[in-house]
Order: sequence, then structure tokens, then C-alpha cells
Amino acid sequence: MNNFRYIFIVSAIFFITYSFSAVNAQNTESVDQSHLKLIRALQYIDLGYIESVDKEDLVEYAIRGMLKELDPHSVYYSVEDKKRADEPLVGSFEGIGVQFDIIRDTIVVISPIPGGPSEKLGIMPGDRIVKIDDEESTGSKVNNRFVQEKLRGEKDTEVTVEIKRQGVEDLLSFTIVRDKIPINSLDAAFMVTPEIGYIKLNRFSRTTMNEFNEAIDTLLKQGMENLILDLSFNSGGFLDVAIDLTDQFFGEGKMITYVEGRATPRQDFKSTEKGAFKDGKLVVLVNEGSASASEILSGAVQDWDRGLVIGRRTFGKGLVQRPFELPDGSAIRLTTAQYFTPSGRSIQKPYDNGDEEYYTELSERLEKGELVSPEKIDFPDSLQYETAGGRIVYGGGGIMPDIFIPIDTNRVSDYFSTLNRTGIINRFSFEYTNDNRDELLSNYPDLESFIDNFNVDSSILNKLEEYAIKNDIDFDEFDEEVVTEEDELLKNRIKAIIARNIWDHSASVKISVEKLDGFQKALKVLQDDTFENLNLN
Repeated sequence: MNNFRYIFIVSAIFFITYSFSAVNAQNTESVDQSHLKLIRALQYIDLGYIESVDKEDLVEYAIRGMLKELDPHSVYYSVEDKKRADEPLVGSFEGIGVQFDIIRDTIVVISPIPGGPSEKLGIMPGDRIVKIDDEESTGSKVNNRFVQEKLRGEKDTEVTVEIKRQGVEDLLSFTIVRDKIPINSLDAAFMVTPEIGYIKLNRFSRTTMNEFNEAIDTLLKQGMENLILDLSFNSGGFLDVAIDLTDQFFGEGKMITYVEGRATPRQDFKSTEKGAFKDGKLVVLVNEGSASASEILSGAVQDWDRGLVIGRRTFGKGLVQRPFELPDGSAIRLTTAQYFTPSGRSIQKPYDNGDEEYYTELSERLEKGELVSPEKIDFPDSLQYETAGGRIVYGGGGIMPDIFIPIDTNRVSDYFSTLNRTGIINRFSFEYTNDNRDELLSNYPDLESFIDNFNVDSSILNKLEEYAIKNDIDFDEFDEEVVTEEDELLKNRIKAIIARNIWDHSASVKISVEKLDGFQKALKVLQDDTFENLNLN
């Protein structure tokens, strides 16, 4: 059945392409006049403008201008833009294979990617890359773009880096042969209790299903009966991957979503019999950063009363794009359809007032108080729909959760925000880890012993304060009480970053998620009688 679905999607794309061709054939005269008008304008500029012009640039400006008049998600990609935009969804890039941070204008290795070329050569967490191909790689010029330009490159090409390693007097030189490096879409998967599992996804990419299937299989073998699926800040990805992932939670024959557009005939996507987690209790965590594919999944779960959606109203992206390649290898991603939830809800929020207002709408939610109180959200009766079990849900822009979790602005003081925004917490935690790595690993040989026994005590907090003062943080501007008010959140953040720097990002998630209100609410409803009272699966 899954193979049939892929064939269907591919066939649909060919049908869409044919439809566009048919429209062009039927409107040859008007299209030709439009083409002629653009070509003539370009010729006049080329022949008569006071200065020489770059025609390629002019054409790109014209394309961008046309797309800007359509919707916020129809965009133009140059050849290079297209390659960079595709990397997170294709699931790989070519480079040396390290997770890095820029600390004090220096590239610092957070961790080598397992199996990547850097790990194979023995590059370690805490290594500072100070030269790349004999060029100094420190100072104000060092930013993310600089690192990508210098360390990324085609597979099988070489780059030589010189590394400063703590405890080693001389620089260490490594010649690294670049390779294909995977980008994972799964941040973490672990058991929270003997019966409850947790999976966090950051995108819906080409690697997602393999990662998810491996994770769900492992958790089921560990005794998982109920699942928390965390899609917070998951901005989406491929439509077919969203359908396949949603399919894992249903039996056969349930509508997952349908898409429809002016030149795109309606296509229905239904679940198969192959769901890996069809029966256990399911909670989906979402927030204002959850979009697109995340909304397909959470909308289907909600409409079929398959589980509970917990968090805050999602972003509201219900438009489907597909790429059209241009002769030079560049492309436009054109919105061709909308997707709808099983009950018929369009999730797309309005975009009539232009791109700027469309993207600043999230900050407006905060100003209006919507992220703190659901009563601040106005849903007209015309946007009410019913789930399969008769519960009221809403369309008109994003998925409104079943259980609302307000953003907790009271826990985040100016003190914490300043240390976090300036990178002080991250840099301090990294340097603390690097200075004490051997002792930490000796005392806590694995993540579980670290979680159970390591505490961020007053001596560490005092060192943080000293570190902040050395980095020009003026404590006189803060209320003295915020330090004690902020202790638990601050301690948790430091502990999570230390865990990331010793083990991996998953370790950080496992620690930090414990302090999130949405996560705690998910645990509660999975352990009490909420599901039974609502007649949910």
C-alpha cells in the first residue's frame, strides 16, 4: 500500500505538470503577449539604459517581484540557494562532520558526528579550530557563513585544519577528506517511565521515517505502551513524509489529509494497515513554531480523536509548494494547493496584508496575550468543526490544541534572558565541561548516572557569576531577587548544556524537557483518566 502511495504522489506530480501545460496551450495568445512584454522591457533596458546592466540579475529581480505578489511561500531560489535550502530536508550535506559553536571568535568542536570523517581522525569535543588551509580562522570574521564556506565542500576533497587542544602545547594538524554527512531529524527518543516513551522530531525530511521506525521499534521493545510525540518548533518538511509518519498512528482507511488547488485536482491521502503504534495513548506537543507537516499530523490526530494535542496554537501554514526548475538550474517553489485536515479545516492563516505582517503575526500573538491565555483568541462560529467524536475544533489558522499550555514568561527574568541572549550560559557551560571533562566522565561514566547524581550547586553558580562579570555583564541592573527565583531553570539549562557537550544533543533534550510545562502535562494526562473521560483511543 505504501508503494502505491508513492506511485500515486509521483503520478499526481506528472498530472499537475500536464495541467499547467494544458493551461498554457489554451491561453497561448495571452501568455505570448505577457512574455513579449517582459522580453521587450528587458531589451529596452539592455539597449538604451545609461549604464551597462547585468541581465541575469534583472531577470532574477523580476521573478522575485512576481512571486512576492502571490503568497509568502512562493519563492525563487538561485542555484546555490536551492542547494542550501534542500540540505535539511534531503538529510545530508558534504563536509568534515562536526557540530560546532563559535565561542570568543573561535570555532569550537562541540562533538564530531559519529561515523563522520572528523571522528575517524580523532578530532574531539573541545578542540578549537584555529587555522583552515593555513588561513587564520579566529577573530571577528568568523561566523556561521565563514565556517560553512571553509569546512563544507564536495565529497572526497581535502581540507587541512590546525587544532588547539587543551593540555597539548603544540597545534595538531589534521587533513580531513570531506564526506557526505547525515542531518538527523530526530532529536531524542527515550523512555520517560516504564510505560511512556518520548520522541522529539525537528523536521520531516527524507531520513525521518528510518529514524522514527528505529526509535519506535526500540521503545516498544523497552515496554512502551503510551507515547509523547514532541513537534514543538518543528517547521515541517515533505508532504509524503508527513503522511507516512501520521500513518503510523492509525488503522487502515482513515483520511489523513487532502490537498486541492486551482490546477491541482483534489487528492485524498488515507492511512494503511501498517501503523506501528495504532493502539496506545498518544500526546502530540505543539507550539507556535510547529508548522506545515506538523499541522497535518496534529490535525489528523485531533480530528479522529486519536490522541490529545497539547501546547499552543500552531503557526498556520497550510499551503503546498512544489519546485519548478528553471533552465540555469535555479528554481521557483510555487504554491499549488492547500492541505486540509480530515474534518475539512484549512490550516492556512491569512496572508492578505503582505509578507511582513504574515511573519510578524507571531509576535502579535504575544502582544495580544494569546500565548498566555486562550481566551484572547477569537474564533468565529463559522470556523467551528467537529471531530469524529463530536468535540469542537477550530480552523482559520493553525491547530488549536486540546489542552492549552501558556508560555511561562514569569520564569524568564531579565537576568536569565541577558545571560542566555549574550551566550554567557552556553560559553560558561562549555568551558566548565572542557576544564572538567575527565573528572566528569570519571564520576559519571554514563548519562543516567549524570542525570541522577550531578547537581549544579552554588559553587558552579558563583563561577557563572564571576564569568559573567568578566564578560562585562553589569549585575547592578538586575533585581537581586531574580537569582533565587531563576535557580531551577538556570541549573537545568547548565546541566543540559554540559550533558550535550559530553554526550550529544539527545542528552540535552532528555534533561531540559523535564522542566517544560507541556511535557509535565502530557505525563499527567497519560497517567490519569483524561483519555477515558474523553473517549479517546
